Amino acid sequence: MPEKPEPNLPDLPAEPDQPDQSPQPNVRTLDARSLRGLAHPLRMRMLAALRQDGPATASQLAERLGESSGATSYHLRQLAAHGFVEDAPEHGKGRERWWRAAHDGTRFDESLMYDGDPETRGAADTFLHEIATIHTQELSTWLGDATNWSKEWQRSSEVSDYTLRLTPEQALELIHRMHDLVNSYRDLPPVEGMETVRVHSHAFPRRSGK
Repeated sequence: MPEKPEPNLPDLPAEPDQPDQSPQPNVRTLDARSLRGLAHPLRMRMLAALRQDGPATASQLAERLGESSGATSYHLRQLAAHGFVEDAPEHGKGRERWWRAAHDGTRFDESLMYDGDPETRGAADTFLHEIATIHTQELSTWLGDATNWSKEWQRSSEVSDYTLRLTPEQALELIHRMHDLVNSYRDLPPVEGMETVRVHSHAFPRRSGK
């Protein structure tokens, strides 16, 4: 919602001669309570907007997301109560209240899908499906707007998929390696031509049609 949810993965042993030097994002791991506080489509989109575009007021978020400022104000307070957003007083002017994301991303613990509380399981389902919806909408927006970007940016985008034969352990290793590669591009020094780039990652098993 947002920045892409990071799966809750166990640590893999680092190669002795190649320690991981990638910058690590400040990621919030969801538990049952925080998941129930976040699993709402508007809250997830507001949090994503703050993470991707920086601090904003309730009115600015309302205009950006096509909602009323009353709705965004309410949901910002709910996000704050669960520790997802915090005040950004350095941006405030007069009575304006500015908010910023408290973390760079969110990590989803797959055990929440099997929690004993049906409300938690429902929140997990809402959260994951909203993430999928946001990814689909972001991709559709890019495809609809691609011709308005330079040929350099069109050449530097992709929509690809792959089919592999892997064990669960190999799939987990692949996911870790992808995360490490993406994180190695964090915190690069600003240069001319730099834009915000969204990177989606989906990895899941499917049953063969045989």
